[in-house]
Amino acid sequence: MADRECVQTCPMPERELPGMHSRMEKALNRGIAAVKEDAVEMLASYGLAYSLMKFFTGPMSDFKNVGLVFVNSKRDRTKAVLCMVVAGAVAAVFHTLIAYSDLGYYIINKLHHVDESVGSKTRRAFLYLAAFPFMDAMAWTHAGILLKHKYSFLVGCASISDVIAQVVFVAILLHSHLECREPLLIPILSLYMGALVRCTTLCLGYYRNIHDVIPDRSGPEMGGEATIRKMLSFWWPLALILATQRISRPIVNLFVSRDLGGSSAATEAVAILTATYPVGHMPYGWLTEIRAVYPAFDKNNPSNKLVNTNSTVTATHIKKFTFVCMALSLTLCFVMFWTPNVSEKILVDIIGVDFAFAELCVVPLRIFSFFPLPVTVRAHLTGWLMTLKKTFVLAPSSVLRIIVLITSLIVLPYLGVHGATLGVGSLLAGFVGESTMVAIAACYVYRKQKKKRNENETAAEGEDSAMTDMPHTEEMTDIVEMREENE
Repeated sequence: MADRECVQTCPMPERELPGMHSRMEKALNRGIAAVKEDAVEMLASYGLAYSLMKFFTGPMSDFKNVGLVFVNSKRDRTKAVLCMVVAGAVAAVFHTLIAYSDLGYYIINKLHHVDESVGSKTRRAFLYLAAFPFMDAMAWTHAGILLKHKYSFLVGCASISDVIAQVVFVAILLHSHLECREPLLIPILSLYMGALVRCTTLCLGYYRNIHDVIPDRSGPEMGGEATIRKMLSFWWPLALILATQRISRPIVNLFVSRDLGGSSAATEAVAILTATYPVGHMPYGWLTEIRAVYPAFDKNNPSNKLVNTNSTVTATHIKKFTFVCMALSLTLCFVMFWTPNVSEKILVDIIGVDFAFAELCVVPLRIFSFFPLPVTVRAHLTGWLMTLKKTFVLAPSSVLRIIVLITSLIVLPYLGVHGATLGVGSLLAGFVGESTMVAIAACYVYRKQKKKRNENETAAEGEDSAMTDMPHTEEMTDIVEMREENE
């Protein structure tokens, strides 16, 4: 039983948790917002810690694409898992370093201009999240292998189970002592339980459906054995891109906080960003998975199971599918964020904020309506480049994204844009810059391929022409005899 002091100082929330939601961050933010005492401060602290943690887990989640493209045997899987174990250990060391060292105090307290209370809670939350990158990496690696063998339904079920587990544990933990003693542990423990359910589901799915089917080693007919060097060469450009995407949120929080001088308005702005990120991401976030379509249906990949089937999926079908997905996402965005009172109701009922706070989130959410366009272009072209294993040309796009993002965060305040609107608007500018560079890289690769193809065709035509113009043996003999007679 809770002691009397806890009951008096931390009353239970009046609003009940809703059912399952499509994005896990909403469930976690709901757990924070349900704690009435210092809810805005708790949202800001968790938001800072979560966005920093995403910077470390982001590159690991892209190892899913290594499993999708390279893992053809048990030995390949062992190499991929080994890479992720090392990466998870490095991420855990960084988490501990930031939580306990002066570096963490400088990054969180000084750079973000937050007060001592928010900074302390943020560093503590970041320490609690130290083991999450490893669990997340194991899940994503096996998700890529399952996607390679067309078990996308199982991967989707694992993600849904993750969200369900988080919602259930938020509801359970809200009725425990944690609400009074350590409210930050409510979303963090729920995050761990969801990741555990997802990782377990994916690993069991791999062992049940794939492990006994794939060979111990990859033969020449499967494209040869993948090396760790090849995996890392394919992975690092994608990891760099995703790392810049993940670090974008901490950069936005940093500039927004400094722009408002670290005041209570800055804390409120970060809380608004924390509340709007998952809701704004919901209608378009799934578009990033379009990049898995090209590798999964690539006819030229010797390890692709569909090579031996009668499937008629072509590049034209993939382009049409991509366009339909983008149109659906745009429609969802405009229905959710531009219809009066819909976005406010989502924030009040799902995140658990009050209506006055929800009204402050309307403009940032409407800016999210334009994200599907650059996200679709980036995902479609990235998938095509992954199929060709030309991911190295994507690296410059991450640099341009950061440059455009920081430039927008510096310039827009001079135009009168501040707070959460400044943050989301700058994110959109960064997305547009990144997608533009990806399109330029894809055009470069396409032109090189076209030039090489034309050269091969010209060489083949030259050989055929030489063979056609060459006189037959009998004709050559007659010519030689005629010359000898003339002599």
